[in-house]
Order: sequence, then C-alpha cells, then structure tokens
Amino acid sequence: MIQQCSAWAIAFALSVSCGVVLAEDYQLGPDSQLHESVPRGTVVAFNWTDSKIFPGTARDCWIYVPAQYDASKPACVMIFQDGAGYLNPTGHSRATIVMDNLIHQGAMPVTIGVFLNPGRFPADKPGARDRSNRSFEYDELGDRYARFLLEEILPYVGEKYNLTDKPEGRALCGISSGGICAWTVAWERPDQFRKVISYVGSFTNIRGGHDYHAQIRKTEKKPIRVYLQDGAGDLDNLHGNWPLANQQMAASLKFAGYDYQFVLGDGGHNGRHGGAILPEMMRWLWRDYPGVKQASLKEGESNE
Repeated sequence: MIQQCSAWAIAFALSVSCGVVLAEDYQLGPDSQLHESVPRGTVVAFNWTDSKIFPGTARDCWIYVPAQYDASKPACVMIFQDGAGYLNPTGHSRATIVMDNLIHQGAMPVTIGVFLNPGRFPADKPGARDRSNRSFEYDELGDRYARFLLEEILPYVGEKYNLTDKPEGRALCGISSGGICAWTVAWERPDQFRKVISYVGSFTNIRGGHDYHAQIRKTEKKPIRVYLQDGAGDLDNLHGNWPLANQQMAASLKFAGYDYQFVLGDGGHNGRHGGAILPEMMRWLWRDYPGVKQASLKEGESNE
C-alpha cells in the first residue's frame, strides 16, 4: 500500500523548488541492536575472482550463517548487493544483527545471508585505482546478474551449506543501483527468486531502468513480493527523479496487483531510513513463510 501524507508532499515540493536539506531523524530500534540473550550467527569471508559472467572482475563476499542453522534442513537464502554496507555492524542496516534477532524471535525463517560487493577490475599499474563494474552489473537490465548468482555464487555457497531451491525461500536486497538490481533478478527469474527489498532504488534512466514502470503494467503479473523505500530528498539529476520513479514503480505494482509495500520518507539518497525499518521490511517479506510465527513481536519490541 502506498503511504501518502500531505507532509511528504510538502517536503518533496520544498526539496525540489527550494533545494531544502531535509531532516533525517531515523533511529535504529531494538531489533537492530545486539542482545546478550540472542544467539549470534557467524560470518565467513571469501573472494570471487574467477567469474565467467563478469570476466576479469574480483569481488569481496561474505556468508552469514545463523546460529540456528541445521545442515540437515534446507535454509532460506537472502542475497545483499553492496554487501559490505549491509554487513557493517555499525552501518546503516546492521543486517546480520537484525537477522539474528528476527530468526531468534521466529519472525523470519533460518536464512543464510550472502553479502556481495560489486565487481571491480584490479589496477594494472602501481598507484592506480581499481575500476568499478558496479553500474554495468547493477543498472543493466536483462538476466546477466541473475545468471551470475545462479551459475556461480549460489552453487559455491550451496556446496558449503544446505540451501533451499524453493523460489519463495530466496530473497534479494539492495540500495540505489543495488535496489534495481535486486528487482531485476526477481523480474528475470521469478522461478528462482520471489522476494525483494529495495532502498532508494534507481528505477531511473541510468541504463534503462525507467522502462520498468511500463513493463510492469504491460506484462502478466509475476509472483514477486517487493518492499520499496525512498525519501522525498532523494536524487534529481540527468538520469531522472528518484522519488517520482519510485512512486511510479509503486503505482505500476498496484495497478498490476502485486504484493508490495512502498514507504516514502523525508530522507536522501542513503540507507538511514531503509536501515531503520529493515526489521519491519523483513517481517513483512517473510510473514507467511512456513514455520514463521504469525503473531511475532512488533517493531520496537524485544524478547528481553
């Protein structure tokens, strides 16, 4: 459901017409904090340097394994684009802490987290900087990144951990270009992924992402569940207007009958608002998955 409020409309109008810097008073709640009574998962790092889909790239990757993981039972899997930002224990989202808390509460299933940084081309000269492949991977439409996940990353992780092959048990999350990337993977392969979270998603014309507004309306509905977040102070540049683009996405999803949520705050192009509501997003995303408690703790409540 689109959350509309005259305050947002006023804030957005001011930001566009006057360039006003909007307040961002978003605070991380109890579900984003460490609790001594909650078992903590482990994180294992690995590097991916032998990609056939994105040849020549190298990327930093991490696997989060919840304390409740049982190798005899297939675990759900959630893939985070721009993974280091979500993994950072003092960052905008503290995703593994949120997952520890929600899994402990029964508000989401036992889920392996895969945190992927975008690929980079290592510098070939001393003192030179690596060249990022982020936009080519994240903003590009089509199935290339989906193939990268399905043909390279998930088989690697699946050799080490028992992952579900059910599309309802596979989720994606990303911020900005990583947000549209998460959507693109599910859009291209709903037979493999059916859950998406997007922070300040770049559904603009960086590499054709603005086409989704029309494609959603003109394509038979796909079995995708998606939670969109954006802020009235988000970007407005040569590629498009992010708040308007996300509102168009929400309107198209509503028109086509999708299972979606859209929250428009007053923030800018960052993860503060998305991080503050990540527990709420996760609860909504996994709300009817088998084994998840239907009457789980509400946002802001704690087991302690």
